[in-house]
Amino acid sequence: MAMDRWRQGASERREFDDKPLVLIADTAHGPRIEAVGRAGAAAGARVGMMLADARTLCPQIVTAPYDPAGDLAFLEKLAVWAQRWGPWSAMDAPDGLLVDVTAVPHLFGGEEGLVADVAQAFAKRELTMRCAIAPTAGAAWALSHHAAPGSIIGGRGDEDIMRALSGLPVAALRLDQDVVTVLRRLGLKQLGELTTIGRDAIQRRFRNRKSPAANPLIRLDQLLGRVPEPLLPVVPQQMPLVQRRLLEPIRHRQLLDQVVADLAEDMARELEGRGEGARRLELGLWRVDGEVTVRRLELAAATREAAHIVRLFAAKLDDIDAGFGIEMLRLRASWAEPLALEQGDIEAAAENHGIALSALVDRLTVRLGEGAVSRPVPFASHIPERAQRWHPPLEPEPVSQGQLAFHKRPLKLLDRAEKIAVLYATPDGYPQRFRWRGEVHEVTRVEGPERIAPEWWRERGATRLRDYYRIEDQRGRRYWIYRLGIVGDGRGGAPDWYLQGLCA
Repeated sequence: MAMDRWRQGASERREFDDKPLVLIADTAHGPRIEAVGRAGAAAGARVGMMLADARTLCPQIVTAPYDPAGDLAFLEKLAVWAQRWGPWSAMDAPDGLLVDVTAVPHLFGGEEGLVADVAQAFAKRELTMRCAIAPTAGAAWALSHHAAPGSIIGGRGDEDIMRALSGLPVAALRLDQDVVTVLRRLGLKQLGELTTIGRDAIQRRFRNRKSPAANPLIRLDQLLGRVPEPLLPVVPQQMPLVQRRLLEPIRHRQLLDQVVADLAEDMARELEGRGEGARRLELGLWRVDGEVTVRRLELAAATREAAHIVRLFAAKLDDIDAGFGIEMLRLRASWAEPLALEQGDIEAAAENHGIALSALVDRLTVRLGEGAVSRPVPFASHIPERAQRWHPPLEPEPVSQGQLAFHKRPLKLLDRAEKIAVLYATPDGYPQRFRWRGEVHEVTRVEGPERIAPEWWRERGATRLRDYYRIEDQRGRRYWIYRLGIVGDGRGGAPDWYLQGLCA
């Protein structure tokens, strides 16, 4: 069974039902339409059309940003939810689902009852969809996209499938648009016409096409079940969850802290049984009046230490309004990672308890806010200001990143290179006297130059070269300066000088 979900149906609000709403994505040539609502399609907007062209047809078009990651996440949740109609399901991105309903229709009174139940379930959630049942995934996709909603193929043989699909357009084979265009130019507009001209003629025309989406014969064999089509099922992952239903609602902070501590102990035991540690925790508090408050906690490293979890949540519960009382608490680990058991020295563990780097990062993050703690990581770039990036504190460094150890760099780099005024420069190119921050410096020693060319893959052609020098002034202070450009390089006027670092 295949289901084609209209991507806009879940996100469109009721006030936009009668307005021509489209979802757009930014491209090099301007905004492009990625999804169209009913009213927008009636006004002439189409997927793939530039927004400027659509506005000429309908100036009243309402736009919203296209969120492909959000659509994919919603489709994944929808695939797990759709397993109520079959033992497994698979995503057919960007807007389809494939569900195995083998030996299931009799539970719904037959295939017609199953299709009706699917339509009713989607209608309750205000999702517009088209579904079909067929012996193969390719045949179900073709029916759901190009046949009447709720179509069913009863037989399982090649002749039964081809008889039901012969009147559908060749686009029902899930081919690339250029292949569909070639078939139409050859006069092949329907699936039934592919079987009348013979396989040899099609094979000669597409013999160099190895991709299924570019070869009509491969898609036709998949549609008829002659060639297997591997599918990746969506496997739901059960997140660790513990909860407490209280006999009497609580309103005092001391009792709340005790219940949270009990939940943390339960979560620690649950995670230990799984051999995992929590990276993200969500604490939900249900009040007597039905109000629900959620506090989230994201950890720098996987942990199942109950005391650490309680300590971090304590800072997030200060502004909790218990109202007439809290009657239920639920703690869920929405992100967990494998965490092996460790056997360490008992005395050392007692001394170092609570001062691990991950624990320190968690405390700072809770106190300062998410994203406030980070660390610099070396990045493979010759340009000094691009030679590092900021990463989360405990995230491992990428394998491809390494420090350019064969270059000497100053102990301190300025946040931004400061321009200096060179009062006198030798013919070799380095200055003998310069002014920086209102003070004149006499150059006594010079080492260099080190020439650094611009990164051609990200800079413009007019970017100038840099010649770096390590210099020492009359007081023994050492600086790292560079000359931007060369005399007569044709990329500007006279070179400029900058001071970028302070050496030890």
